[in-house]
Amino acid sequence: MCGIVGHVGDDQATPILLDGLRRLEYRGYDSAGLAVHSNDGIEIVRAVGKLRNLENALSQQGLPGTVGIGHTRWATHGRPSEVNAHPHVAGPIAVVHNGIIENHLELRSELEASGFPIVSDTDTEIIAHLIHRETQAGHDMVTAIRRSLAHVEGAYAIAVLSEQEPNRIVVAKSSSPLVLGVSKGATYCASDIPALLPYTNEMVFLEDGEIAVLEAGGFTLTTLDGTPVSRRSRKISWSPVMAEKDGYKHFMLKEIFEQPRALEDTLRGRLDRENADIFSAEIGLSDDDAKRIERVILLACGTSHHATIAGRYWLEELAQVPTITELASEFRGRDAVVGEGDLVIAVSQSGETIDTLMAAKEAKERGAQVLSIANVNGSAIPRMADASFYTPAGPELGVASTKCVMTQLANLLMFSIWR
Repeated sequence: MCGIVGHVGDDQATPILLDGLRRLEYRGYDSAGLAVHSNDGIEIVRAVGKLRNLENALSQQGLPGTVGIGHTRWATHGRPSEVNAHPHVAGPIAVVHNGIIENHLELRSELEASGFPIVSDTDTEIIAHLIHRETQAGHDMVTAIRRSLAHVEGAYAIAVLSEQEPNRIVVAKSSSPLVLGVSKGATYCASDIPALLPYTNEMVFLEDGEIAVLEAGGFTLTTLDGTPVSRRSRKISWSPVMAEKDGYKHFMLKEIFEQPRALEDTLRGRLDRENADIFSAEIGLSDDDAKRIERVILLACGTSHHATIAGRYWLEELAQVPTITELASEFRGRDAVVGEGDLVIAVSQSGETIDTLMAAKEAKERGAQVLSIANVNGSAIPRMADASFYTPAGPELGVASTKCVMTQLANLLMFSIWR
């Protein structure tokens, strides 16, 4: 789950984009970036870590211009780093994206074979290159985006700039949230209402399969096949605090209701429906790795440990493999017998739980293979592990785990089916 924001109007874009990202930082905070049209083309500034790092970078390098897009990232493909941060650029095109592209590996191979240099680990850069390829063929930005998205499978909300069309932003949506804001002399886009409320309370909610062209004087809305769409704006009466919680009383309640979306994102692109199986590439282990597993050891702490208790039942019933589950702190405190033939699955929401990290390290040193299940891409446990099976639940602000434990259960069930 990431946050995107865009502005077209007469005012300077950078302060508006930063303010919008600040209100969307709950959607992701491992990196952030802006792309703004200037007299010299599209200028990009990106930074790893929380939004204040981007603000510090911008204090040293201003971004003047009235048309721009911004992004705050929660990593799904590719660890948190400056090269993986959005916006992504290909030729004259800059893109920010929220979602998961299911066929990104196939598209990456196709683009690389055609000579397109892909420098990041993200699925978003693939979209930028697809659009660039279509503009090279002579298509305008809207047509290029339409043609590119015909090749894309999965969830996306994108905002796109082109150096060749400096007075507009083009956005498109499928299975990821995107809202437009309309005011006199400016048009906005964002992943969620809070980013736009300080500037307008007139909102237009895009539906799946729609594309919009944003200009200072308003917007045009069509379907991806070019059919015009007419939709009136809606006046939003929420206060800013209510909007950040999506109208819910508190974040925990909001996150409870986000569980269906989190589960959908977790399953997306991983189910091999034709063969009633799970794609090995998504788990990170090969079929040969699976054949070598003689026993599974589930290590976790707190709520994640309770998820592993359910996982133990599934692994023994569905995968028919001997399985034990243990608190990572207890595992560290004894001379556990572990070695070759054992697969340790280390489960952690943050990917930084110290007892789980140290216990998994100890098992790896003794010859066991380690698979991590974590919600934070590039965190300590996935970096240490032999393979990682991420849970794309997005940030969880409530103290009691809701959507994160649900996605951990989904991953454990998928692994049991795959094995």
